[in-house]
Amino acid sequence: MQGITLLFAGIASILVLRLRPAKAFAIYIAVLIVYPTFLVIQVGTLDISLSRIVVAVLLLRCLRDSALKAKFKWCRLDSWIIFFVILSFAIPMIAWRQPIASVLENRSGALLDTFAAYFVGRLCLTDRGAFITTTKWIALALAPVAILGIVESCSGWQPYRQLGVYCPWKTVVDMRPNLRSGFFRAVGPFSHPILFGATFAMFMPLVYWLRHERGTWRKLAYILTLTAILGAVSSMASGPWMMIIFMIVFLALERHKHLVKPMVIFVISSCFLIGIISNRPFYHVIVSKANPIGGSGWHRAKLIDCAIEDFNEWWLVGYGSRSPDWGKSLGMSWTDITNQYIMFGVQYGILGVVAICGILATSMYMMIQLHRAARDPVIKSLCWALGCTIATLAISFNSAAFFGQAVTLFYCVLGMIGSTDCMLPSDNKTLRVYS
Repeated sequence: MQGITLLFAGIASILVLRLRPAKAFAIYIAVLIVYPTFLVIQVGTLDISLSRIVVAVLLLRCLRDSALKAKFKWCRLDSWIIFFVILSFAIPMIAWRQPIASVLENRSGALLDTFAAYFVGRLCLTDRGAFITTTKWIALALAPVAILGIVESCSGWQPYRQLGVYCPWKTVVDMRPNLRSGFFRAVGPFSHPILFGATFAMFMPLVYWLRHERGTWRKLAYILTLTAILGAVSSMASGPWMMIIFMIVFLALERHKHLVKPMVIFVISSCFLIGIISNRPFYHVIVSKANPIGGSGWHRAKLIDCAIEDFNEWWLVGYGSRSPDWGKSLGMSWTDITNQYIMFGVQYGILGVVAICGILATSMYMMIQLHRAARDPVIKSLCWALGCTIATLAISFNSAAFFGQAVTLFYCVLGMIGSTDCMLPSDNKTLRVYS
């Protein structure tokens, strides 16, 4: 498989070098969507995935393009991303109980998956046309994978799962698909059904935004949105299902914006009220109810309890690349951290939690500010779509921790958010949030 991966890497690299920046960025995202990151090229101790090769080539191309660099404008989200990058190197160098060379090797790969993914998006999306083009290509890339997910869910045939034997760091023993509620849990090219379904949910609002296009694309937007929803449903995972429900509700509120503030107040008040009435943490009650097709809701609530109880052990520099040893409390032999915030805390300490919260909060703030400043209803709708994505991710991160290409796709979305300023006409670029 290494030869095949190298062949696809060559083809994709040529495409990102020859195509226009917006299409090149879309090719990179398509690679993340359709090609597993566990199929790698091994060079010594290095495991180089196809996506890392492509993003490295695309980043070098962008940095050599003076026109793209001239259009780049620093924004607050860039600062938070840089803060996280510095943190993700500093904490491992200080606290991880590993050789420095091993730490640098690990962090360099993570740098390509996060920082590089974010900044190629920032550099490639320079105007409204580029934004629309990239979104169209993403919608088309998602469609066949969603159809495959439906086939997997209904038939149990999972071609990507068979490729797991080529993963160099994991021994796959059982290749049988996972059955839930009479359907198989689709996984596609991802490492877990939750990540597979969450990817469709994450991009669904952007696909739906294409309804503002004219002609064929207006009709396709509705079809491709439904396809993305079915792709998320095919994962048969509660997390993606809840993400889709949140997305639909949030998107519906676009025409009823006056209801947003009362709903936020109601939700916050309800959390306090639930805690008082039930005499237990409100999140225990919520996860026990918000679980439409089964799963380990209790496990997710207990994980938060463990993080709170052992706060003094991890708040400074995390656990230094070792396991928190919460498995016994969670009823399992190992610690499965299914919470993005706790994952950042375990890896980088309290500053890691601050970083992810700062990234999400800044992204939402930028979308709110741009929504208020924009005069074009299409741009306002884009801000609403991206805001829906961030709000849903902020909620779902309490029950899911991303890894693999799902992490990189998240940073691609952040790169798109950071580039939304390019959608404004030059005479309306007065927002201080982007400076």
